[in-house]
Amino acid sequence: MTLKKTNVATIDMCNGPIVQNVLVFAIPIIIGNFMQILLSAVDMAVVGKFVGEDALAAVGANISLIYLIFNLFVGLSIGANIVTARYCGAQSEQDVEETVHCSMAICLLSGVFLAILGIAAARFFLELLDTPENIMDAAVTYLRVCALGFPFTLIFNFTRAIVNAEGDTKFPLYCLILAGTANVILNLIFVLIFHLDVFGVALATVFSNGLSAVLMTVRLCRGTTAVKLRIRRIRLVKSKATDIIRIGLPAGLQGIAFSISNVIVQDAVNSFGSIVIAGNTAVINIEGFLYQAMYGFYQASGTFISQNCGARKYGRIKKVLRVCLLWAFAAGFGLSIISIVFREGILGIYSGQEAVVAAGAIRILAVFPLYFLCGLNDVLSGAMRGMGYSTVPLVISLMGACVLRIVWILTVFKAHHTLVILYVSYPVTWGLTFMAHFIAFHICYKNLHKKKVSKNLFFHE
Repeated sequence: MTLKKTNVATIDMCNGPIVQNVLVFAIPIIIGNFMQILLSAVDMAVVGKFVGEDALAAVGANISLIYLIFNLFVGLSIGANIVTARYCGAQSEQDVEETVHCSMAICLLSGVFLAILGIAAARFFLELLDTPENIMDAAVTYLRVCALGFPFTLIFNFTRAIVNAEGDTKFPLYCLILAGTANVILNLIFVLIFHLDVFGVALATVFSNGLSAVLMTVRLCRGTTAVKLRIRRIRLVKSKATDIIRIGLPAGLQGIAFSISNVIVQDAVNSFGSIVIAGNTAVINIEGFLYQAMYGFYQASGTFISQNCGARKYGRIKKVLRVCLLWAFAAGFGLSIISIVFREGILGIYSGQEAVVAAGAIRILAVFPLYFLCGLNDVLSGAMRGMGYSTVPLVISLMGACVLRIVWILTVFKAHHTLVILYVSYPVTWGLTFMAHFIAFHICYKNLHKKKVSKNLFFHE
């Protein structure tokens, strides 16, 4: 059974010009992700400017931890995206419907679990990171309030992944623009008028995430194709849950590998004191903009390639990959150069203290020149997941982003305890990981051609 035509403008990923379609798909994702980063940026800018450096450090101490908690379940949304896209490409309406409702069941269960975990274990997690005592209480408050909004964040990520699989990337952008605007207004109201400080910026984030989640849920419920949510049909379907987990769990574990290494780096950064923590926090947020500029092409590589595998159009895979790699490089390298040149002015947005700006500049100069490698690694990972190979990029990332970075910190950094040596661990491990991903993709591509005669839409590794 073929899919009905949607009343929402979507992208034909299996036909037409690849460059144009990839850009039309990726640009709304990039802008939308910028809005998500803006939620965090406004939090830090408001507390840094109007509350103080300790409050900024309290928010920053949570960034790596929140990413760590979230990445496993956000990885499952990637699985939902890949599986939905595969069945969209194959024009299988029943499979699409089952995948949509199974994805939302996984989403709701995960959201409730994360909220309970975040509230109950906030102090325990922050103590594990050796969070300085002078910012501990504020950091715990921020994490616990944000945990209340974790279900909203997951709902948005899963619903966006589903509509992206169909080719609609514009509506999620509209939701994020509204949510970002609401976040700015609420931050200023809660901090400047009600003087709620860290609690206020966390509460503003929860309300903003709730708004975007509600809007996306309404969009999915009003769909006119198989990519439509009917609340009463939300349930786990064993075959679809298996495919979502098989693709998404390694993606989530890969995200956790990155987060673990970042948490370990954060722990090392904490040893330099609250000024360095504040400067590092500001740069992490700036890096978020660079990363998201490339992340849209990671999403494009996985979604486009998965749809084309579903449609059995394997000849388009390498063409899609080349386009995504080129644009990820252009976005990452271009924004890195701009950030390096204007580093003091950009860091000044987050803090007016010269010592914080100087500490942040060290990370920018050490990491940003080769930051584009991070995006290229993601694009290659997305391509392999789109073909059905999710464990391979996981193993490579575990070795490159996690193991090698930890070894660097325990050896090179321990022998030369400086910020520069600590931060250089990023470009070194990115370079080695890229080489491994590049080789692995070509091996997976050859294996895909050997298996393409199979009647199964998913080729198990």
